[in-house]
Amino acid sequence: MAERVALISDIHANREALEAVLADIDASGIGEVLCLGDVVGYGIDAEACIDLVARRCPMCLCGNHDWAVLNSAVGFNQVARQAVDVTRQRLKPRRWSGPATRRRWAFLQGLPETHQRGEWLLVHASPRDPITEYIFPEDVEVDPEKMEDIFRRFEHTCFVGHTHVPGVFADDMTFRTPTELGGRYELGHGKAVVNVGSVGQPRDGDARACYVQVTDGVVAYRRVQYDFRKTMEKIRASRLDPLSAERLALGR
Repeated sequence: MAERVALISDIHANREALEAVLADIDASGIGEVLCLGDVVGYGIDAEACIDLVARRCPMCLCGNHDWAVLNSAVGFNQVARQAVDVTRQRLKPRRWSGPATRRRWAFLQGLPETHQRGEWLLVHASPRDPITEYIFPEDVEVDPEKMEDIFRRFEHTCFVGHTHVPGVFADDMTFRTPTELGGRYELGHGKAVVNVGSVGQPRDGDARACYVQVTDGVVAYRRVQYDFRKTMEKIRASRLDPLSAERLALGR
């Protein structure tokens, strides 16, 4: 596909990271930004992040944390569940709520589970379960049947987030990190599942925000510095579990 587009995911209410990534996208001259979900959860700036994504992204998918805020945090660990509960209390409209609160809630309610863009399938988690199933790097070795089934579910390329671990799964049952790929991957050499990484909660040992740019069929991974200490201070001053702050400095 002859185009330039940025794909972001797993912002997790991290305003500083999102603003830094959007600035990097603007500096690259890319006009279109698509979001693979989890705008909220873990962080404290859900309102600002929803507003930014709603304004900048013509398409945003529903992530498991987005869904949990609307419904329930079944299966979540204690840290994630607490963040979901706090976020729901802040976002859910009450009788006296103003239009901004109602608009944000309606935004979450309107998020689709999947998006087909030509030969690309976009999901938050997996083609088999778009909101909750994890595709882990080790699955290529420990559960090849799972991976074979996943590859049968899409035509050409599937973009995902959810694990917060960037990299490319190829249909020869391999997984390569952005470092192993030299930061770039050319689509078209067989099927591929491309994990775009996380803007607001990286978990690959690199504290910088992560996203991808796709230009004429070439995926380029981008790492962006942001003021994670400011984000950490806001989380520590809130009702959220301090672990949501500490992990930002470690990229874990």
